[in-house]
Amino acid sequence: MSSKTYYDPADLKKFGNITEWNEKLGDKFFDWYGEVFKEGELSAREKSLIALAVSHALQCPYCIEAYTVDGLKRGISEEEMMESVHVAAAIRGGSALVHGVQMMNKANEISM
Repeated sequence: MSSKTYYDPADLKKFGNITEWNEKLGDKFFDWYGEVFKEGELSAREKSLIALAVSHALQCPYCIEAYTVDGLKRGISEEEMMESVHVAAAIRGGSALVHGVQMMNKANEISM
């Protein structure tokens, strides 16, 4: 039985290679990405914590790994990281549940 997964952790190190097949757009992405994560109204630490939470909501294993490592380097505690994951989960769960209103509206419409 193989322990290999679909997501190869080594691929995270290859992320920069996406410019190989379209250098112009790849470079534009990385320029923009770099600007987004610079210190601004939000600190780099805050942005890392947001990125970690969003990574969980989007379920991106590469991003989860990258922003766990980045967060730890920035002094984000394990408790802060887990709290951010719970925030992401609450928003994701709430967004699924709020769509129940559409179901209720349709059921009420048909029942009339």
